[in-house]
Amino acid sequence: MAQDMVNKSNQEVSQKMELETTTTAPTHQAPPKKIVVLGVSGCGKTTVGKRLADTLAYPFFDGDDFHSQNNIEKMKQGIPLSDGDRKDWLKVLNQLLQSQSSSVIACSALKPEYRDILKENNDELLFIYLKGSFNEIWDRLEKRQGHYFKGKDMLETQFSTLVEPLEDEALTINIEYTPEEIVAILLDKLNIRNSGE
Repeated sequence: MAQDMVNKSNQEVSQKMELETTTTAPTHQAPPKKIVVLGVSGCGKTTVGKRLADTLAYPFFDGDDFHSQNNIEKMKQGIPLSDGDRKDWLKVLNQLLQSQSSSVIACSALKPEYRDILKENNDELLFIYLKGSFNEIWDRLEKRQGHYFKGKDMLETQFSTLVEPLEDEALTINIEYTPEEIVAILLDKLNIRNSGE
């Protein structure tokens, strides 16, 4: 009985992956050169972003590494960042994107106005949104160690701030898949062949 349930669960995930890969993004003549993997803390932006960057042979940057010390101290104390705090940080990431011929960046980019800052002078920027429920992401954060993101209140604030990107603004992938599966789905949607194949 237990094995039957496991087999059924695996079959359902496989079927969902097939559905994911049947809807493709607008056709690109070549792989997008600049990509932002977005979502709330704990959704897997860094893990997926690194794997995608490795696959495309692009440099990877974790947006968290570019926060000011003041922002980091706030987050360590469980104090949500204001729009002003985020604006300066996003401008730094925008300059980083402009300075690179190709790159993958992990960044929360929770609101349209935040994404607009990143897109300034980066018209071909592709957003990838990793979507998950509060409970599954909070479960991940509780297990994560050595990160300055602290407290359930901060995650609740991120979810209340989040304005999910529209279908024509970003590729949306559910985090129920493993990082490897997510990257495979993305490569399929973008019509990119894995160089390791």
